[in-house]
Amino acid sequence: MANIKTVATNPKAYHEYFIQESQEAGIALTGSEIKSIRAGKVSLRESYVRSEEGELWLVNAHIARYEASSYQSHEPIRPRKLLLHRKQINALTGKLAEKGLTLVALKLYIKGGIAKVEVALAKGKKLYDKRDAIARREVEREMGRAIRRRV
Repeated sequence: MANIKTVATNPKAYHEYFIQESQEAGIALTGSEIKSIRAGKVSLRESYVRSEEGELWLVNAHIARYEASSYQSHEPIRPRKLLLHRKQINALTGKLAEKGLTLVALKLYIKGGIAKVEVALAKGKKLYDKRDAIARREVEREMGRAIRRRV
């Protein structure tokens, strides 16, 4: 199995959405972008995936400029094409047509020297769902603390 190094995650996606199914996709990058990714200067916080003319594009992913590159470096926030097979694109766009589903980027990682992004079909959470998740997490933390105190 290839060596996988996670570079960036999108914790906001897990808070804002119910994640249904995920898919691994490649990204079309320039030379300075991959160097910046390897340096870990990436943020997926506001990123999402948009479908345009039969292609999927990663939008609002911030990849910082690589300091050692020339003045003609890449734009930090620009749409980047996702590399998937046609059948995968058709399946994802077909599911996107369902009510309330969107594609979000969950994490960006390097697998075998190649940058990959994990995208997922997600359904937006309502405010009360978010509150339930926070309350559940707090209860689990309290239970864990109580167990550790007794041991």
